[in-house]
Amino acid sequence: MAPDPYAAAGVDTAAGDLAVELMKSAVRRTHGPEVLGGVGGFAGLFDASALLGYTRPLLASSTDGVGTKVAIAQAIDKHDTIGQDLVGMVVDDIVVVGAKPLFMTDYIACGKVVPERIAAIVKGIAEGCEATGTALVGGETAEHPGLLGVNDYDVAGAATGVVEADRMLGADRVRAGDAVVAIASSGLHSNGYSLVRHIVAGAGIQYGDQAADFGTTWGEALLEPTRLYTTPVLALIDELGADVHSLSHVTGGGIAANLARVLPQGTWVDVDRSTWSPAPVFRVLADLGGLALPDTEGTWNLGVGFFAVIAASRVDAASAVLARHGIDAWQVGVVGDGARPAGDFEQGAKGVDGGAVRLVGTYADAARDGAK
Repeated sequence: MAPDPYAAAGVDTAAGDLAVELMKSAVRRTHGPEVLGGVGGFAGLFDASALLGYTRPLLASSTDGVGTKVAIAQAIDKHDTIGQDLVGMVVDDIVVVGAKPLFMTDYIACGKVVPERIAAIVKGIAEGCEATGTALVGGETAEHPGLLGVNDYDVAGAATGVVEADRMLGADRVRAGDAVVAIASSGLHSNGYSLVRHIVAGAGIQYGDQAADFGTTWGEALLEPTRLYTTPVLALIDELGADVHSLSHVTGGGIAANLARVLPQGTWVDVDRSTWSPAPVFRVLADLGGLALPDTEGTWNLGVGFFAVIAASRVDAASAVLARHGIDAWQVGVVGDGARPAGDFEQGAKGVDGGAVRLVGTYADAARDGAK
């Protein structure tokens, strides 16, 4: 048999096939009866008959990656949580408009296919999809020798969901006097890792070093996976109904900018820092970088992964729903309109001319308020 010229160029198709075999069972667990054709087809098939029950179904779509957090996974050879990060970044953006996720696809580009590594990444994606009720209907692993190093990879994904048109959430539903409820993050999630890596490198820390503040290695602490909000937030929408007006996923751009995107023009919110205490990971990193916590508010979530803008009378009910899902939630502000106070507000972001938001006050002392 003649030598395989593709293998000579650095692409191992047999390794790719083995990776698919290793991930199959995890992917199949995300499949309900709506998924047709199983694993390995050229296209994923999803039976959309359920949409016939909608009066006016709107399809919601989102695409994203994990960013430079993958560099830490590669540094300590731990790849089983990056998949959950990807699902969180992609699927939880769909929920912002009130949509229920239907299906997702993924894409992994790598310098060399190591079947066990690829399978670990996809297993994490599949577990995240299973937790959010999302079918993982397809994906692609591409080997790019010469472009990426043998241990390098990047991940991306896209997802589609559906919402009834008259139940879609957004800034148009928000009214003056609404309460702004913060929903706790699990840590850094998957944003601001270029700053994280810059701080760690500047401090001379290796990711395998023990971090006394966290009881783990630095790498393990920084790979804390992104919290998945789909199930608890959909429960919030189901239980509070029309009293949920808008939602915001706090990702790239930080706290104020992401909240401003889901407020109507002419409204404003003062987010009260004193209502919560950022987790130790934020404080330790800021101290290492010689930064005050407010300096990082446009980069890190500082403990708030999601916002819900709701009717003021439903704050306790919202907190109770989220508590049943093991997530802290608390009121941080009230939507105002008309003339806003003097001060530096952030208005809109990412092409959205929305409301205006600023953070006021001082963060609670972690020793005094360790619950949030």
